[in-house]
Amino acid sequence: MAPRANFFESQRLRLHYAEWGDSQARPLLLLHGGRDHCRNWDWVAERLCADWRIIAPDLRGHGDSQWCPSGTYTYDAYLWDLLALVEYLGIERISIIGHSLGGNIALRFAAAFPERVCQLVCIEGLGTSPDEVERTYAAPYSQRLRENALYRQRLSSRPRQGYTTLEQALEHYHKRNPSLTATQARHLVNHGLRQLDDGHYTWKFDDLSRKPSQTCASESEIRQLIESVECPVLLPWGGRSFFSLEENRERISAFADARVRLYPEAGHWPHHVVLDEFIEDVMAFLC
Repeated sequence: MAPRANFFESQRLRLHYAEWGDSQARPLLLLHGGRDHCRNWDWVAERLCADWRIIAPDLRGHGDSQWCPSGTYTYDAYLWDLLALVEYLGIERISIIGHSLGGNIALRFAAAFPERVCQLVCIEGLGTSPDEVERTYAAPYSQRLRENALYRQRLSSRPRQGYTTLEQALEHYHKRNPSLTATQARHLVNHGLRQLDDGHYTWKFDDLSRKPSQTCASESEIRQLIESVECPVLLPWGGRSFFSLEENRERISAFADARVRLYPEAGHWPHHVVLDEFIEDVMAFLC
């Protein structure tokens, strides 16, 4: 089922979103992760759109949304875009599912605008580990500024990764994401590439979006964000993910109302690898 393609404007950027289902149904926002795109959600949307109005934006610098000319990909900027979208759609209250980067954005929106979020499904979206955050903030501010500037400079100067054929891109992508089926990998690649004038293919996302432009938050600020979330929260987690659930237990305990759902056989993308279980859990949570 192909979604409806739409655009809105935020901070002078033209941003794309896909929509499934009845426009009068309850709204459910799906936020993809970094270096991804809104069509990541096709399988989830198709299972939920009978009961929900599904809205899945391409984050700035991703998918069919415009790249930011200044390279501004901060959590603040993503939050501005999300607020612009719900205001543009005239939505007062919304439920959100966010994955990874999208989960981090959703968490911040739920903390900043608790009156507007009914329920939050945050798939491995609590950010980098507490230990890594502490190490980052133990460094002097001047050092953090320097490291961030040098990192951005490297991203700006490195050549874009290109492929001569779609099949070459697919082989590379599937090798890096072996838990996906061949059908899933092909779908994600088909919607994640654009063709250049010379016939080669490259990824749609802006390389500068690989990391937020500024250090995001200290551990105490992350905990304060979590404590500000008032809605019920479901935290799906892959048992084989590179994000450790155990390292996040203390953060999770700060939520007012949260439950963890661990999928032992899944990695960072449980909504792809164990789709049936994920949908069953999400439907039970959102009902």
